[in-house]
Amino acid sequence: MIYEEIKKANIQAMKDKDSVARSIYSVLLNKIKLEEIRKRESGTSIEDADIISILQKTIKELNEEKENYLKVGNQEEVENISKHIEIASKYLPQMMSEEEIREVILSLEDKSIPSVMKHFKANYNGKCDMRKVQEVLKGI
Repeated sequence: MIYEEIKKANIQAMKDKDSVARSIYSVLLNKIKLEEIRKRESGTSIEDADIISILQKTIKELNEEKENYLKVGNQEEVENISKHIEIASKYLPQMMSEEEIREVILSLEDKSIPSVMKHFKANYNGKCDMRKVQEVLKGI
């Protein structure tokens, strides 16, 4: 499970006294823990798909933060955030290419937009960009 890998990496970062890695692992572990509590309240447990979603949101937030630091010219923070993004990205699965998405769409019987989107959401959540799926679908 991705959660266990992140916890082990956090412990290793503590042993290595890597403050940059520790800071992103702390953020990720806190967000995962909050989601785990939210899931427990609704009677379900956290899964890798939930963690992937948290990672994607965190990377998006970091990219926005990085752009803001670039605008003000704070190169040191830009480098730190780039390291954070690199560390968090290690735990994301390989994203599907446009060709792979096209193959899946062509193999489906019902190629209507709602049906295809529902299929990708159920079977490939976190492994593909839903905007890219929509673009490929419109191109077919």
